[in-house]
Amino acid sequence: MRSTTPFGRTRKAVSLVGIAALAALATPPTTAAAHPHGQSAPQSWRRLATVPAYLNSGVDDTAAAEISTVTEDGRTVVYTDSPGGRLGFVDIGDPARPRPAGTLAMGGEPTSVAHLGGLLLAAVNTSAGFTDPSGKLVVIDARTRAIRGSLDLGGQPDSVAVAPSGRYIAVAIENERDEDVDDGAIPQAPAGDLAVVDTRTWTVGHVDLTGLAEVAPGDPEPEYVSVNSRDEAIVSLQENNHLAIVSLAKRTVIRHFSAGTVTVPGVDTQDDDRISPTGTITAKREPDGVTWLTDDLFATANEGDYQGGSRGWTIFDRGGRVVWDAGNSLEHLAIAHGLYPDKRSDAKGIEPENVAFGRFHGVPHVFVNAERGNFTAVYDVSRPWAPRFRQLLPTTNGPEGVVAVPSRNLIVVSSEEEIPDEGIRGTVQIYGLGDSAGAFPSLVSRGDIAWGTLSGLSAVPGHTGRLVAVTDSAYSPTRLLTIDTAARPAAITAELTVTRNGTPVGYDAEGVAALPSGGYWLAVEGSATKPNLLVRTDARGAVQQEIPLPADVASAVTSNGLEGVAVAGSDVWVAVQRPLRGEDTARIGRYRDGTWSWLAYPLDTAKTGWTGLSELVAVDRDTFAVVERDNQRGPAAAIKKIYRFDVPKTWTGVPVVGKRLVRDLLPALRADRGWVQDKVEGLAVAADGQAYAVTDNDAVDDATGETVFLRLGRLF
Repeated sequence: MRSTTPFGRTRKAVSLVGIAALAALATPPTTAAAHPHGQSAPQSWRRLATVPAYLNSGVDDTAAAEISTVTEDGRTVVYTDSPGGRLGFVDIGDPARPRPAGTLAMGGEPTSVAHLGGLLLAAVNTSAGFTDPSGKLVVIDARTRAIRGSLDLGGQPDSVAVAPSGRYIAVAIENERDEDVDDGAIPQAPAGDLAVVDTRTWTVGHVDLTGLAEVAPGDPEPEYVSVNSRDEAIVSLQENNHLAIVSLAKRTVIRHFSAGTVTVPGVDTQDDDRISPTGTITAKREPDGVTWLTDDLFATANEGDYQGGSRGWTIFDRGGRVVWDAGNSLEHLAIAHGLYPDKRSDAKGIEPENVAFGRFHGVPHVFVNAERGNFTAVYDVSRPWAPRFRQLLPTTNGPEGVVAVPSRNLIVVSSEEEIPDEGIRGTVQIYGLGDSAGAFPSLVSRGDIAWGTLSGLSAVPGHTGRLVAVTDSAYSPTRLLTIDTAARPAAITAELTVTRNGTPVGYDAEGVAALPSGGYWLAVEGSATKPNLLVRTDARGAVQQEIPLPADVASAVTSNGLEGVAVAGSDVWVAVQRPLRGEDTARIGRYRDGTWSWLAYPLDTAKTGWTGLSELVAVDRDTFAVVERDNQRGPAAAIKKIYRFDVPKTWTGVPVVGKRLVRDLLPALRADRGWVQDKVEGLAVAADGQAYAVTDNDAVDDATGETVFLRLGRLF
């Protein structure tokens, strides 16, 4: 055990307030009641707000939100912004109308933040390199945001946790490995440990964690820490697949054990453009986030690292016995909700990253973040040996931090992924427990039908309340999915694989029109090596006909080709998404008796990016509706509209049609207060006149993956 002098090299900062004053600020108040007004327990969680981290700096700034806490009064979210070297603040006095509230520079890379009474405690990495790790715990007045001092931690910190008693602060000193050395294999010196701060004296002690794990006993690399009411810390040694319980008062390890290896059947193990949960993995759990549920039980999020990851989460007792394990259930929930990332199938799947605990209205809850699935799963753990799944909450990309705020019936999720060019930004999302449910999920599947990338939508003639959707090239082979709109949420109940000469075929299908005969027309988008096609199948999905575009049009189509198909009488109509080369209007095509005719469609001008057509629907023989959209997401989204136009009875050349606005979809896309989706790609008018729209989730690849299924009522 090592120790440092109070506040290390920052004695001057300490003297400004003194240890006694810090102790007063740190004194935790009495615990707030779980429900101060005593009303009956609400039913469900709903998303209240999504706050991009860049609002605290600027839209062109790289700004992430990784780990978060909420101040003792429950009114301010504080999050770590590693790229910016700062903490960010969000005012949630009104959680449905949060306000960006500024930043505070940390003089290094903040890795975690917690609160203790009137103090904020930020773990900050100041390392010069992997072999020379260093860090500090910055102590901040939560009200004034004045830095009161800092403690030298003697290494690179990761997670920080505060004991419920307020007596101790535990910091996992990871001293992380260099992933460019030996492919990231451990051991890599120097070893990490657990730093323990005694808040009576503000001195730092260290607990040696070497010699515990079997993988690399000399390099524990502690990852995450949580403290129970006995002043005991549970510490995950992720890369070592190990867990340790530490007495903070005695500065000693009192128990330690392997997190174990588990065999999980019924999961997807191949990145092959299809979601096929038929494989089996045998993997170390390699837990990342941990949290105590009681003084004797704790939960782990089994993300894995370079050797493992069981794709679920586990409840252990303090002796290391598995009380419950999620097995494959979390991945199957992701599949049912359209949030499974197939491109991660050969790695760690949805990657459970973090886990939090909170008691709401007397009911104990666990919240599990899936970093690659972009969701938080909610469980009732009243019976920890048999947790009950309650809800899946959609997040933005890379949910890392999750914190429960029982005093205000809130949870806060912070998502770190930043890809501005793709419209992906780090955010803070706020969810509230209330009487009314959120809009998500608006669409799920039954019977383990895997789905996503719904790129076209059609009514099924003669079947009120039944639609069919088609998948695009993100998945192969192409499938037609039946949607029951009478279900709430709408449900995918059947699937049909498209075949050619008896073999499943993969098209980049971007539109579908169901025929009274039971067959289908598909609009197939081309590429540099594949032509745009109009494809007809029979009722069994077998291809009967492939019709290319006329040569003059085919040669001028850009990479954004056919995007919609509709049938009116014996005519088949298609929409071309973007203008042909040399033109400034989109094309609407009619195929009749082997002959193509064309109309020009004038597009709205996008302030940012481009605008194009993404769906075509026949209202009657002479009237059509289109979805016109820009390629922007989140706050930048500006054009998501349904227009209608009439076609002339006869025409020559390529006349321009006149269009009329039917519905601006942006209010509906913003209604659930999430990240506005860019790809509204499906529109259908059912036999009873009800209109529906759906977004393409991009296969959860450089996208949030959230599918929005809209019930639009009667539009025509």
